[in-house]
Amino acid sequence: MNSQPMTDEPGSTTYASGRKRLTPAQEDYLKALFKLQEDHELVSTSELAQRLAISPASVSEMVNRLSSLGLVSHHRSHGQQLTPQGRSIAVELIRHHRLMEMFLVQVLGFGWDEVHEEAERLEHVISERMEARIFDLLGRPRIDPHGDSIPTLEGALEKSGDRTLESAIAGERLRVKRVSDEDPVKLRAIEELGLVPAVECEVTDGSRYESPIGIRVDGRPVSVPLGLARVIFVESA
Repeated sequence: MNSQPMTDEPGSTTYASGRKRLTPAQEDYLKALFKLQEDHELVSTSELAQRLAISPASVSEMVNRLSSLGLVSHHRSHGQQLTPQGRSIAVELIRHHRLMEMFLVQVLGFGWDEVHEEAERLEHVISERMEARIFDLLGRPRIDPHGDSIPTLEGALEKSGDRTLESAIAGERLRVKRVSDEDPVKLRAIEELGLVPAVECEVTDGSRYESPIGIRVDGRPVSVPLGLARVIFVESA
């Protein structure tokens, strides 16, 4: 992945392309833009502002800066999108984040509901040498604790499924593919229901008028509130 940073002198870290490493805030913009682009190609300033919980004016200023660095392509009336180099850096950050989540869970014993914020901080500071050691130590994993795909070193990222349990209908057999990692309270509730990645279930009742989803997991009935069903992503079993 041509954005991988290397250290060329003490205190100075650059990407393999020769570009100096960005600030954590700039990297966060690229990652947020990448995730929003999964839904549509061009992302508006207001969408970025909402995602990052900052003002549209601050977003515009940062987008202009990243555009001058060749990392974002800005279309004044339509929105913005990552350039190939911007995408490469964003995917590298996602790789760091998901590997750190695996490390925190498998090696340090964190709960899966505790690791998102820790990984958000660590993704900006680990070196490629440390990343490689962690990757090998963990057995070269393909997914993180929440079921999200870990990008390859070459920047390939398997597209995550976007069907949620909310859309399930009675009679379906489903497998949990992944869950959103952003709300620790919901993660704890999902774990209590036993709906972790790779678990299979049978849908007994679809939602009617915002009612919970009824399923069976290992033969036991489970009622899943829609607030949880919306962040549980599934595939046919």
